[in-house]
Amino acid sequence: MALTGSVIAAGTVAYGFVARADGAVLGTSLAPFLADARPVVRPTMLPALVLLAVAVPLALRLRAPGVSPARFLIATLGLGVALRAALGMARRGPEGLWGVYELGNHEAASEYLPALPAFEFGTRFFLDTFAEIGTALPVHAIGHPPGLLVTLHLLGIEGPHAMAALTIGIGVLSVPLAYALARMVLPEATARTAALLYLFAPSALLYGATSADALYATVGLLAAVPLAAVAVRRTLPRPALLAGASGLVLASFFSYANLAIGAWAAIVALARTGFARMVGLGAACALALALAYAALHLATGYDPIGVVRATEIVYREGIASTRPYAFWAFGSPVAFLVSAGLPVGWLALRAAGAGHAVAMALLAVVVIAAVLGFTKAETERIYQFLVPIACVAAAPMVSPGWLPAVLAALAAQALATELLLYTVW
Repeated sequence: MALTGSVIAAGTVAYGFVARADGAVLGTSLAPFLADARPVVRPTMLPALVLLAVAVPLALRLRAPGVSPARFLIATLGLGVALRAALGMARRGPEGLWGVYELGNHEAASEYLPALPAFEFGTRFFLDTFAEIGTALPVHAIGHPPGLLVTLHLLGIEGPHAMAALTIGIGVLSVPLAYALARMVLPEATARTAALLYLFAPSALLYGATSADALYATVGLLAAVPLAAVAVRRTLPRPALLAGASGLVLASFFSYANLAIGAWAAIVALARTGFARMVGLGAACALALALAYAALHLATGYDPIGVVRATEIVYREGIASTRPYAFWAFGSPVAFLVSAGLPVGWLALRAAGAGHAVAMALLAVVVIAAVLGFTKAETERIYQFLVPIACVAAAPMVSPGWLPAVLAALAAQALATELLLYTVW
């Protein structure tokens, strides 16, 4: 599986380079990646370089049996904050943490803050009319459900600094939640390996301080952790089922992509506990979603179907229309696996080939999303919620002796990507 996946990935990347050189329009300048080749060498890179060099041996010590789960959790959370902030500042200094949200940045007009004036008549009116006004909002605002916009409004966040603080503060909570997810399906030592893989995963580091999708990853894990418990335990844990279904409702209000968490958990349940558990998990999630959005409609007038239609219109007429389906059916999964870390992608594919349920379910979700054309490009950012799962999938294939080299390779890839390639985020 890993060898086949690597051949497909290499062929996709090579085709992208050749096709672009021949004048083909693939929709991004470095397809299948959403980036531009713009190397930089600045003093602002030094903190990230030093911190990554120190963090790898420090992280390895956290895996020792004498380190309690609580100490491991706190230490990895602290490292997560430091690494994400350092990488976020490597190219531009402190401004790199909030610049994407600041008016004047070419991406800011497509982000969330410019949509906040739509709350002029209150939250209820905004939700009631979201489907109608959606096509007039910035693309990221209508490209997602209104969960983040409502959160920003209720918190009174109107500027780029506060927006960045929210993104970083909530996004980094995915680190301990990734550890919690790993502990649901793996032995303790392997779960710590998974958490360390996620701590250094390049796309998690590079987008973790500058993209709202890092926040969406945290919200998605609130559903993934209890749903994983439901999927793998022989005796049905009803509180976990309730928490997971409720968490999926919340996650779906922030990002449509987070619905894939439910599909992933259902496939894991099929592999680990059988068809009946898969059906029960899926039915509980579907019922929770139906009841929650029906209640929201009755309370505010929010039209979830109309909102999805408005989103589809924006994407159909937007930049995605220039991206050929045939290429991105391969390019999107490749970009996701490569950006999550070359070792992580390789090991996750090996795990899928070996029949590990978490890995097989992840691969199934990614392939289905690509075939159905849910995402064409930008999966380095959009699939942030799947990166922790990829690390959990990869962890059983990492022997303790190879872990230092794997973490070092992930750290090197993260720094090289940040310094050699430019992305909006």
